[in-house]
Amino acid sequence: MTTLLLARHGESDWNAQKRWQGHADRPLTRRGRAQATALAERLDAFPLAAIYSSDLLRARETAAAVARRRRLEISCRDDLREVDVGSWSGRSRDELEAAAPEQVARWLDGDKGWEGGESYEQMADRVVAAVTEIAAAHPGEHVLVVTHGGCVRAVHAHALGLAFHAHRSTAPVEPNARLSAVAVENGAMRLSHLDDAH
Repeated sequence: MTTLLLARHGESDWNAQKRWQGHADRPLTRRGRAQATALAERLDAFPLAAIYSSDLLRARETAAAVARRRRLEISCRDDLREVDVGSWSGRSRDELEAAAPEQVARWLDGDKGWEGGESYEQMADRVVAAVTEIAAAHPGEHVLVVTHGGCVRAVHAHALGLAFHAHRSTAPVEPNARLSAVAVENGAMRLSHLDDAH
């Protein structure tokens, strides 16, 4: 059995400003760097064979805090990126509700609100494929995957046998730097309690 330890990146500048990021390459805030350090300390309790990260800066900076502490290299992958939010990148919810209420309504209904970019389903397919590949490369090991809120939700939904929209409508987005675990055995995923993941 492989244990994937999933971590959302620390707070970025656009998280703090409540702006949609998607593929925008935004840095961590001071608070985000502190969250990354705290995450690295928490991970001392777990054996780690490898660290994988989204190639976006906010995830790489978070992963680097762990990599320095554990003396491990980071493998960056673009298929671990957040959903591409197209025309919404850099915009706040308030701005969008004023300028494009029909797009926000579409998004609230579970569809893609933005123009361009990709759907949540497209993102979920690529992220689940990526983490499945990562797990297969590390049989019986513990691996850290630093990614984004939507990506963590996609993996959790898959492990629970839920569609992305069903999970999105019932569970809040992962907080910055939150750690969770998924067990992978014979290609099948299930959520795992962190207490059981040591």
